Amino acid sequence: MEVKKELTILLSIITLFLVVYFLPVDSAVFTTAVAATFDLAKWYAREHVILCLLPAFLIAGVISVFVSQASVIKYFGAKAKRWVAYLVASVSGTILAVCSCTILPLFSSIHKRGAGLGPAIAFLYSGPAINILAIILTARILGPELGIARFIGAVVFSVVIGLAMAFIYRKEEKAKAEEQLNFPDIPETRPLWQTSLHFFLLVLILVVANWGKPAEGETSGLWYAVWSAKWAITGLLSLGLVYTLIAILKMKAWKVVAGAVVTIIAGLISKNPLITVTAGIATISVLGLTDKGENGENKEWILSSWGFVKQIMPLLAIGVVIAGFLLGSTHDDTSIPGVVPNHWIAWAVGGNSLLSNFLASIVGAFMYFATLTEVPIIQGLLASGMGKGPALALLLAGPSLSLPNMLVIRGVLGTRKTIVYVLLVVVLSTFAGLLFGNI
Repeated sequence: MEVKKELTILLSIITLFLVVYFLPVDSAVFTTAVAATFDLAKWYAREHVILCLLPAFLIAGVISVFVSQASVIKYFGAKAKRWVAYLVASVSGTILAVCSCTILPLFSSIHKRGAGLGPAIAFLYSGPAINILAIILTARILGPELGIARFIGAVVFSVVIGLAMAFIYRKEEKAKAEEQLNFPDIPETRPLWQTSLHFFLLVLILVVANWGKPAEGETSGLWYAVWSAKWAITGLLSLGLVYTLIAILKMKAWKVVAGAVVTIIAGLISKNPLITVTAGIATISVLGLTDKGENGENKEWILSSWGFVKQIMPLLAIGVVIAGFLLGSTHDDTSIPGVVPNHWIAWAVGGNSLLSNFLASIVGAFMYFATLTEVPIIQGLLASGMGKGPALALLLAGPSLSLPNMLVIRGVLGTRKTIVYVLLVVVLSTFAGLLFGNI
């Protein structure tokens, strides 16, 4: 065993040496791909981690600590009526409005609390796929036909994929269900409406803070009104959060108010929403960790959120780096190709053949799309000759999957279940695109 261990170390050193020795640093494709990797990582850190992931970790912590296992099982587990479980899971995206990475802490949380595999998978898919903001934007920019097709396809897929996963792994699920039926009904430590209020305030802050820009030239309407006032609305919602921290979580009022004042001062001095949000999250974390309440739930909330950070963030970072190197960095007005040139992708998804729809599903599954960014990207691909069928296939596969997302799902479900889930999304997206393109 000792010899085997030393040989493994030696081979690792040799492999690393050969990789570095033969790095194609003189290749324009390689250097451009490296630039794309750093650009995507920088953009992801600036625009996605603070506004999306950090609030999502806090929300996941709420589910993990304040929502009892009995409640999760009641709505998602063996004790739930199947139609209720799938209905709740399939429409969750209309409330959450998150992307394929932001949904991960929430999915991991309900899975650990005992949700059945089928409803949990339906929740995992629907969170980013039925994002109501993205569907509205799709209809407005890409046309009502694509918007309606995306909504119908996403709702149907979330249920079908969940049912398929539950059927494929029915033996495991049967054993899990038998265990859950013997769980005692432990009452909630506080009224459910109080936990729900705290939960949905965090969700609304997440949604409003990430409200996307209106279409170019649009200066009126509800979408524009919310976007133009989103930080004022976020501030008002944060005042509501101050109330729940004091009245529901029973934190010391003077500490919470002092933390709110520090956050406001940080915002006024910096005039940067990202710094303000960071200060707010840091304040909540400190308040929770230093809280000396009788049951210790507030401290457990922050520690649970930190546990999700440690589990998910490293895998997401690895996935973002790999995705940037292979597929490039495409966001806002930036488009830097990776090792796979953008024009290859545009060429591959032209027309409406089975192959073009399949390739669009594959590209969508591995490429990373932040909330709402898939719409302008597909708009550009349509202008380059992409067929409407492949466009729908990419819309159905892309937002719900990404390489970073797959790595984290594998850590929660294991390799086999992750592969089955990805294949179901890709195959269904392919045939939906093929059908839509021929209508």
